[in-house]
Amino acid sequence: MTKRLEMYKCDICGNLIEVILEGPGELVCCGQPMSHLHAKKNDIGLEKHIPVFEKMGEHSLKIRVGSQPHPMTDEHYIMFIETISKDGRESHLKYLYPSELPEMIIDTSSDKLLAREYCNLHDLWEGIND
Repeated sequence: MTKRLEMYKCDICGNLIEVILEGPGELVCCGQPMSHLHAKKNDIGLEKHIPVFEKMGEHSLKIRVGSQPHPMTDEHYIMFIETISKDGRESHLKYLYPSELPEMIIDTSSDKLLAREYCNLHDLWEGIND
C-alpha cells in the first residue's frame, strides 16, 4: 500500500514518482516493483545535502541545500527541492538545473515544514524546520 507524498524510484530506468493519492496497489515500472525511497537525514562526506531554513520575513522562508552550497554541475546537482507542511496539506516544489543556486524561497504561514531535495547522485534527503 502506498501513502500520500511517498517517493518511489525505478531501479532500471530511474523514473521517480511521488504518490498524490494513496492506494492498495504495488507501483511497477519496467516490469519490476519500484523501490520506496527513504530520505536520508544525516550528512556524510564532503557534500552537504540537508536542507537549511532561513527566515526571510514574517511569512517568507528560504530553503537552501546544505550548510555549504551543494555542487551544481552537469555531473552532480540538486534536481528539485520540495517543502511539505506538517499536516501534509500544502507543498511547494521547485525544479533546479545545473549552474542554478540550490535554493528556493516560499511564502507560507506554516510554522513547521519538512523540506526534501533530490541529488542526482545521492538520492533523497530531508530536513525539518522546527
